Formats: sequence, structure tokens, C-alpha cells
Amino acid sequence: MSKQAFKMHLHPGQSEEYKRRHDALWPELADLLRSTGIRNYSIFLDEETNTLFGVLDIDDTATLDELPKHPVMQRWWAYMSDIMAANPDNSPVSTPLKEVFYLP
Repeated sequence: MSKQAFKMHLHPGQSEEYKRRHDALWPELADLLRSTGIRNYSIFLDEETNTLFGVLDIDDTATLDELPKHPVMQRWWAYMSDIMAANPDNSPVSTPLKEVFYLP
């Protein structure tokens, strides 16, 4: 199991909409993430900077490379691209974060 962390950026004024969309997460997307081996997935918001911080556990990090190929992932990215920083393929602009401390 590996812990992964990353940051993304939400457009100003979109925090309520971001939460609303995640509260209604598509079952097929939840199933895809779980079948990829993702567990304990949380996203936090720094309201001062609109920075989103994601943290997740994954069985095998190589499976993360497969997610962009799934149609449901592509549809979710397109759905979210109007409220957050996105790449030309609609994937969120995401920056990996380096773990510097862990207390088990």
C-alpha cells in the first residue's frame, strides 16, 4: 500500500459546487476508483487559496496510470473542468506532493 498526495486548484467561488458534486459522486466512478485499489481517499480545501489537497492510499501506484483511459474518468473530468483548473484533456491540473512526515 502506498499513500499518495496531490494538490489541485478550485476556481474562486466554486467550493459549494465542488462539494455538491462530490456529495453526489457517481456510483460508477466510486466503483472504478475502488477497483483500481484506491482506499481512504480524502480531498481537503484551503479556503484562503482555493487549493484542494487530495490524499489516498493505493494498492499499486502503476494502476493510477490506467485511470485516464476509462470513459467514466474522462466524463468526470469534463464535468468538473468548469469549476477547477484543468488541462486541455479536461484532467485536473494536479501537482504531486512529497511526504515529509508520517505518524503511524
